[in-house]
Formats: sequence, structure tokens, C-alpha cells
Amino acid sequence: MPWQQACCQRCALPLPHPAQQCGRCLNAPPPFSHALAPLIYRFPVDSLIPAFKYHGQTSIGRLLGQLLAEAAADWLQQDIAPCPDLLLPVPMHRKRQAQRGYNQACELARDIARRTQLRCRPELLERTRSTLPQQGLDAKARRQNLRGAFSCPRPEHLQGKHLALIDDVMTTGVTLSEASQTLLKAGAASVQVWCVARTP
Repeated sequence: MPWQQACCQRCALPLPHPAQQCGRCLNAPPPFSHALAPLIYRFPVDSLIPAFKYHGQTSIGRLLGQLLAEAAADWLQQDIAPCPDLLLPVPMHRKRQAQRGYNQACELARDIARRTQLRCRPELLERTRSTLPQQGLDAKARRQNLRGAFSCPRPEHLQGKHLALIDDVMTTGVTLSEASQTLLKAGAASVQVWCVARTP
């Protein structure tokens, strides 16, 4: 498996040497404070995640959830970031979720919650408008596509909370940044990101 050896602690971008922040994060820090991605998105991960995400191979999802949960437990022991009060999967719009039958981020978050005893609250973050798939869009188009796409229907449950956003892959970080910004505006104390894999 292509395990991360060294990466930016802020956005999990693979680096030649460990660093608190990469150059991109120093110049334009994302709204989330830390990112965990134990794997690099290359073979065989680049085959496993699509099989789970698009083809209903939930046994692969359970394996990926286990790997992420183990990495998260190790991460929390190192005190790199605050222990999250809640896990929130990145939501899909209800139409797309109905087409696919499940949200892969929610499946991962529930698996991590079972393994770590952290609480998963998927209902606290919603995708309020249907957007184009991010795949194939450049960074600027991704930002425009997701602007205002998320909302927090019950912000009182987020006040002062440390949150971990769960997703399968971080590519440009635009989706996770937009969701994080929405959570922080709703009153969250901090947001960190936990993903299975990070693209180089």
C-alpha cells in the first residue's frame, strides 16, 4: 500500500520531508486546521476507492474505514490536533445519494465511529444544492461549483465543538475547505480533515 511517509500536517500533501505546512498552506491557509490521510492516491488505492465509491463494493469500504480508523487512533495519541467531539461525513446531495444508494463518506465515518467510540453526526452538515461532479474540474471551477453548497441545519449542536470531517480522497481540498468554512461560520471551534488518501 502507498503509505504516506512525510506530508504537510495542514493539508496532508505528500512531501519529501515532514513539515508543519507546505508552501501552498503558508501562502493561503485552508480553513481546516489539520489533515490526516494515511495513504497516497496511487495504485492500488486508486482502484480500491472507485470500486467502493461507484460500484458498491462495501467490503473494500470496511477495509478502508479500518485503515483510516487505525491511522486516526495513532494520530490522536500523538496530540497533533484536538480530539474531535464529533465526526461529520462530507454530505452528498439527496438526489445523487438516491442514485448511488449510499454516501461513501458516511459509510467511512460510521465505521470509524464504531472503532474509536467517537460520535458520528451526519445530519449536522447538509449539501443543499446539487453540484457538478468535481472530477475533471480545475481548482477555480471546483471553487465556483461548490460555493454555497453546504449548510448546517442545527448550528446549536456545533457551538464550540472540535470536528473531524470525513471523506474518501482529498484532491485540491476545495470540497473540504468549503464544508469546513460552513462549519466554522456555524460556530465550530475547529475543523480537521480525515481522508483515506491524498492525491500527490
